[in-house]
Amino acid sequence: MEYVYLGKTGVRVSPLCLGTMPFGGIADEAESAAMFHRSREAGVNFFDCANLYNGGRAEEILGSLIAPERDKLVITTKVFYPTGSDINDGRASRRHILRAVEDSLRRLRTDRIDIYFIHRFDDFTAMEETLRVLDDLVQQGKILYPGASNFAAWQVEKGLGISARQGWAPFEVIEPMYNLVKRQAEVEILPMAQAENLGVICYNPLGGGLLTGKYGRDGRGAAGRLAQDKSYTARYGADWMFDVGVRFAEFARARGYEPAALSVAWVASHGAVTAPIVGARNVAQLEQSLKSLEIKMTPELRAEISALSPEPPPATDRTDERTPFAPRMP
Repeated sequence: MEYVYLGKTGVRVSPLCLGTMPFGGIADEAESAAMFHRSREAGVNFFDCANLYNGGRAEEILGSLIAPERDKLVITTKVFYPTGSDINDGRASRRHILRAVEDSLRRLRTDRIDIYFIHRFDDFTAMEETLRVLDDLVQQGKILYPGASNFAAWQVEKGLGISARQGWAPFEVIEPMYNLVKRQAEVEILPMAQAENLGVICYNPLGGGLLTGKYGRDGRGAAGRLAQDKSYTARYGADWMFDVGVRFAEFARARGYEPAALSVAWVASHGAVTAPIVGARNVAQLEQSLKSLEIKMTPELRAEISALSPEPPPATDRTDERTPFAPRMP
């Protein structure tokens, strides 16, 4: 395992991060433990969680697993979504974050959280409020690095500007969605991360399983998350996505690769990405993603794969800007 630096933090992490959303849900405690230990055998030291996952059960299971070797591991969790029934149980206010972080520390059985993500941008809370409480938690040693999940590039940059002006702990890691059928991050989010030297961990590298080709071209080829979870149906329900999934799987197998492994390797090969987040419902599925570490992703192979799906337009919609040495135009 060749470890990589997480942005400019100086922290070294494995080039894969194990996502724990299945823990305590589609993966029971025993299967969760098996996936955790298999990841550790492979050299993974990076684990992503959220207080929302399975009503806090994912944090509890992860906490019990990391306890014997906490200092060797890099742990993330998130705050934003409601975890109770009160009108103020949610969002990125000081009130909610201060309560939520204590609950996460207790469930994770740890005295600090390495990376504490705001799970999504809060439209109703001043960013100064959120960033100030994150800085307070850094000063208290309860979190080490603030992170932003599902933020637009401008939202991250706004946060970085406020933190720089106030002398507060800045966002150090971002967590966007990124895979072969969800490539919007290539336009501004990933270039921004490279420019700011932020750590980047990407979720959904398999497109909810779509890029294994198992759903077929009509989306009804197999049971799975896309069929059972309405949010995934909305995220990956377009006909063209299923077509890309099938063509990608055929492409991978024709070249001797497991589609899951090649999909993760493609995500990992983007220059801004620190580590894809791989998730699985069992060890057998996890093994497929671990095989991505064995794939040498050349520029030529990445280009062939990228050509299988639509490339998002540039941020300014000026397609001429993609032409080398294009003449300057007003």
